Amino acid sequence: MTIRWGASPIAWANDDLPELGGDTTLDALLTDVKEIGFDGVELGNKFPRDPATLKPVMAGYGLDIVGGWYSSNLLVRDADAEMEAMADHLALLEAMGSSVFILAETSNAVHGDRSSRLDTHPQLADDDWLRFGRRLDAVAAHVNQRGLRFAYHHHCGTVVETDAELRRFFDVTGDHVGLVLDTGHAFCGGIDPVTVVHERLERVNHVHCKDVRAARHRAFLAGGASFLDGVIGGMFTTPGDGDYDFAPFMRALAGVDYTGWIVIEAEQDPAIANPRTYQQLGLDTLKRLARDAELVL
Repeated sequence: MTIRWGASPIAWANDDLPELGGDTTLDALLTDVKEIGFDGVELGNKFPRDPATLKPVMAGYGLDIVGGWYSSNLLVRDADAEMEAMADHLALLEAMGSSVFILAETSNAVHGDRSSRLDTHPQLADDDWLRFGRRLDAVAAHVNQRGLRFAYHHHCGTVVETDAELRRFFDVTGDHVGLVLDTGHAFCGGIDPVTVVHERLERVNHVHCKDVRAARHRAFLAGGASFLDGVIGGMFTTPGDGDYDFAPFMRALAGVDYTGWIVIEAEQDPAIANPRTYQQLGLDTLKRLARDAELVL
């Protein structure tokens, strides 16, 4: 079993709020990621999407491209249309030697809408779940056949946010439809990551570790704030600085011999929360807990 450590670039430059870290250069971002001690980084809005350009850049820093978010629209178009739409993204990941393909359904998502409320998210009727599941099955099979591990990202403000919705997602898809298990979004959605590891290990293809400042989350939830309001207000942070206990989670991963990437992330304002400082804290915290849990690094 081998764990590799990845960084999410969202700590330096936010895709949903481009004004957060808008003046950060790719060089500054990748220099931090390398010097902190990560093995790779996920794609973000600072990265060129041409492999001929991106390959030498990444080689210069000795970093891998872990994968990168893809926004699907499977509620409004069929699997064939989705596979055509994702072709360039998939080809880029293949060219970069990435091992994971991260996808989230965003056709009706509200997490990027500042006028939405954190306590409200889109929900699917039974027929929609079945259609969604069939289309996800086909898309995941296509990705897996191309040699990458498909990983669906449950996320606040989307149709897979709560524990009940995650269980429904499992029910309507086959085991080849993997999951990004995200501790921060799990915390906010009432999902227990340790339970998911123990009950649905076959689905866990990728791990995102971010922490939550619980009191701030509760306040934003009660006040009718949006997801992005929560991000700007410091609802999320890196492991070691919030209220989620990562020790049982690391022990759970060790107990099932999890192999793959663990990506550290936190949607924060880099002008307030220095990305290098917080990502270093997150990596140091998880490495210590991983050693205690006897994860193979």
